[in-house]
Amino acid sequence: MRDETPRRKFHPVYLSLALPFVAHVLVPTYNRIDPQLFGIPFFYWWQMAWIPFASLAILPAYLFEQARGK
Repeated sequence: MRDETPRRKFHPVYLSLALPFVAHVLVPTYNRIDPQLFGIPFFYWWQMAWIPFASLAILPAYLFEQARGK
């Protein structure tokens, strides 16, 4: 007899996890130098700007999982 765990259903909150992934997979959209920010080429500051945005994109899925686990 197999010990099966219940399957988790897809919830739309998980789509927020795809946003940072898609933003970085589409390299041609940010593979350029201009506009510069404080002399930093766009290619670099775009990626650094996504660090806090990715954290905010993960937050809804995390809170959903925490609420579901209780």
